[in-house]
Amino acid sequence: MKRTYTVNGMKCEHCKTHVENALNALNGVAQAVASLSEHNVTVDFDDTQVTPAQMKDAIDAAGHYEMEL
Repeated sequence: MKRTYTVNGMKCEHCKTHVENALNALNGVAQAVASLSEHNVTVDFDDTQVTPAQMKDAIDAAGHYEMEL
């Protein structure tokens, strides 16, 4: 499943990398690609292994970022 979520708080390449790494570390996430210009992240994931709520928790814990569900 592929979905795009808004992420607040990303301001630089370092932020983008933190968000991508937080999601890519989760079991069930095949790929996460964040966009600074769009203020979002597109995630390709297996919804039987990881939920959007778990992804939100991972991003929220990665720094001063907040994923909107």
